[in-house]
Amino acid sequence: MRFLVGLLALIALSACKQHDTPPLDQQLYIWQRLWTPSHEAALRDSRDDFSTLRVLALQAFPNAGWSRARIDAHLLKVDGRPVIAVIRLDGQLNSLDQHQVTTQILQVLADWQAQGLTLSGVEIDHDAGNARLPAYAKYLKQLRSALPVSLPLSITALPAWLDSAQLPALLQTVDSSVLQVHAVSDPRRGLFDPDQALKWANAWARVTDKPFYLALPAYGVALLPDDGGAPVVESEVQLERGGERRELLADPLQLRQLGQALREDPPAHLSGLIWFRLPLANDRRAWSLTTLRAVARGDQLVSQLGVTFSEHDGLYDIRLDNPGNLDSAWPAKITLRAKSCEGADALAGYTLQQSPDLLTFTRLRDGRLPAGGQRAIGWARCANIDQGGSHVDP
Repeated sequence: MRFLVGLLALIALSACKQHDTPPLDQQLYIWQRLWTPSHEAALRDSRDDFSTLRVLALQAFPNAGWSRARIDAHLLKVDGRPVIAVIRLDGQLNSLDQHQVTTQILQVLADWQAQGLTLSGVEIDHDAGNARLPAYAKYLKQLRSALPVSLPLSITALPAWLDSAQLPALLQTVDSSVLQVHAVSDPRRGLFDPDQALKWANAWARVTDKPFYLALPAYGVALLPDDGGAPVVESEVQLERGGERRELLADPLQLRQLGQALREDPPAHLSGLIWFRLPLANDRRAWSLTTLRAVARGDQLVSQLGVTFSEHDGLYDIRLDNPGNLDSAWPAKITLRAKSCEGADALAGYTLQQSPDLLTFTRLRDGRLPAGGQRAIGWARCANIDQGGSHVDP
């Protein structure tokens, strides 16, 4: 009997420990170089679900030199969440001029502090090749000595560094690391692989004894053909070049599944997830904030595409509606039962075929309807359109 009681107590304690596993911290990258009025709503609506903001502060590119992000310090102060300044040093830089880089970093930090911002850390994003990791570690030690002792230093890290014997020494120079598991392979193979990401996270946990985070994608890109070479990647800004665009988008369903796996069996030292990037209202290649919040929470994802009408004196405005929490591709075809239509037309993105009792809207190009969003697809002047007779074909 004592054995049975002890066994039950042990099982209860084990279940309690599993239940008490702290939730993974959720953070956001803000990566726009030029802030706009739409940042205000995005910050406000993201506050409840994301604890910390990692904000692009400064970039260095080969030949182009240094470029500062034009942030809105007032919005960050009003927001009140911890802010980590991210310094992007392009991997194609021939070498790091330690004095110049440190001077630039210290200056931007001082300028931010002069605007009333209290920083919670600095993150260096430098995708150095494995052969350059010793020099990078040397620079990070120098930078660490130049920063205030109380200001944590972290780095963005690449899975390819797992093949380097220099990685443990590199990780000892910083307080934490951010393992980027998206857009790290040939883009023609896709933007993100959840199975590979989980393998990298577990491998990283075996190398480091310090906190680390996973940088995860909540966006898409387009691949443009290039003559005889690697495809050109188009992200937030449209490139002035022709050619058919192949759209790649991180799948929210895959990311939700990965998040669930990490919650149930987190790798050692994994402290949280950082999502790239804070979506703005006009960011056509980012998930909607509704979908991003649902994935971060681990909610069930549901897309509920439907057709709604508004009618006035026989004139119907026809809209596509998505009241779910999952962004959805525009449907390929929408059919509506209609009677005695005098005229009808489709709006941009669709074409219309009309028969005596049927309106058929056919998609001309790809697009996405954000969760909670609506989009006008056409109009019709008819005696009646049957709501129950509408059909949406994905």
